Amino acid sequence: MRLDKYLKVSRIIKRRTVANEACDAQHVTVNGKVARASYEVKPGDVIEITFGANRSRYRVLTVTEHATKETAGQMFEALK
Repeated sequence: MRLDKYLKVSRIIKRRTVANEACDAQHVTVNGKVARASYEVKPGDVIEITFGANRSRYRVLTVTEHATKETAGQMFEALK
């Protein structure tokens, strides 16, 4: 699954266009490298998102095409 779509489906970022713009602006890294929106997400990847002074890190647990509000939180693990 594409990185921008994963960020939307997992509800880390609310809209896919915002996720795509964050990737284009190099605010998203995967496993320590700047990632494009077309990056194929795999379980075990560590995604880091930087917006201003806020930095969030997540470990991908599962990749599914569709997720409900209840199951979206099970797709990733928030890291410190």
